[in-house]
Amino acid sequence: MKTKEIKELTTTEMLEKEKQFKDELFNLRFQLATGQLENTARLKEVRKTIARLKTALRQQELNK
Repeated sequence: MKTKEIKELTTTEMLEKEKQFKDELFNLRFQLATGQLENTARLKEVRKTIARLKTALRQQELNK
């Protein structure tokens, strides 16, 4: 997800997306450990997206 897309979401949507990406990250790590992961770059993408979501949530919190 791009930063622009993230900023258009509501707080509850951001929290839901964060949960979805954390679940995906868990599954990717599990696949990596078992040798089933083909696209290792996806790990980095998911981690960065989670960081973007957390940053946007914190910015919203400070603006209130």
